[in-house]
Amino acid sequence: QVQLVESGGGLVQAGGSLRLSCAASGLTFRAYSMGWFRQAPGKEREFVATISYSGGTTYYLDSVKGRFTISRDNAKNTVFLQMNSLKPEDTAVYYCTARNAPTSRRPSDYNYWGQGTQVTVSS
Repeated sequence: QVQLVESGGGLVQAGGSLRLSCAASGLTFRAYSMGWFRQAPGKEREFVATISYSGGTTYYLDSVKGRFTISRDNAKNTVFLQMNSLKPEDTAVYYCTARNAPTSRRPSDYNYWGQGTQVTVSS
């Protein structure tokens, strides 16, 4: 059974930082591209970042480029999202995703999802 378990969310002031982690189990981690999506109240789920199998290729939502960094540790079956210079508009539930194929920005392309972790940025 595949499980993706996110951690690291919380409440932070604008300009602060958080590091999200996602521990994967039940799958061959290095065979999956990984992604982070987010969903704010009343809004659709939105692509944030994705990383290829080896970590050599990454893509980001334009509004987070230069502030967020996605990375992975294939030895520990974990993907990370380092979030710096956080803004109130980054407030959302953040979801970790896994795809048994190359990276994608479309939520419907992902096979597995975590339960989400809340990130709240106060102004």
